[in-house]
Amino acid sequence: MHEAPDIETASGDYAKRFAGPVGAWMLQVQESIVLQLLADDAKASILDVGGGHGQLAIPLCARGFSVTVHGSDLVCAERIQAYLHKGGCRFLTGNILEMPVEDRAYDIVLCFRLLTHCAEWQDLTRELCRIAKHRIIIDYPTSQSVNSIAPALFSAKKRLEGNTRTWRSFTHAEVKKVFAENGFALNSLHKQFFLPMALHRTLRFAPLSRVLEGVCRGLGLTKAYGSPVIGEFIRT
Repeated sequence: MHEAPDIETASGDYAKRFAGPVGAWMLQVQESIVLQLLADDAKASILDVGGGHGQLAIPLCARGFSVTVHGSDLVCAERIQAYLHKGGCRFLTGNILEMPVEDRAYDIVLCFRLLTHCAEWQDLTRELCRIAKHRIIIDYPTSQSVNSIAPALFSAKKRLEGNTRTWRSFTHAEVKKVFAENGFALNSLHKQFFLPMALHRTLRFAPLSRVLEGVCRGLGLTKAYGSPVIGEFIRT
């Protein structure tokens, strides 16, 4: 293990990527999908792996869900401190590939903003499957989308966003394969945006982004080629 990618995604600098109305809109799209998936699981125990960014832990705790966040270092807890102090959230620390958690210890495991930045993503997936009792919900960018041209545009993206970093895009088949090897099957797939998130950040006008994505969704483009995706996997 040569990296701790969740330290970066839990940082204040990373949070700037979702600052302002456009960032809030992006997170609302993600949050609404996850809340829909968890609608019947108000009493479930949830482990949010790499969730120190608070994108899901905070809204879930605010709604009364029992959430534990796992981070590679104590610094990963900084953005969720208010909820830790209130007692509505718990925090564990340790190697994300060897978490100090028993097998099938949590009903549901979440993992967002992490798989794409983890070089050992297959090992991370195996660990998520070990810990989850029933379900795993993750996000990942897919190359079966506009992201297929992302490598060629990375330099331009970095100039536009300033604080972007390298990431990995996946095919749906390779993600499904690794989960299947560890006893989990894809139950549902939810595609968030058709147009690149970098474009929306550049436009800096959430109402326009909503309209553009609404048109793309209506035309079936998002369903066919949307990214990033939120995948729900269930134990077989």
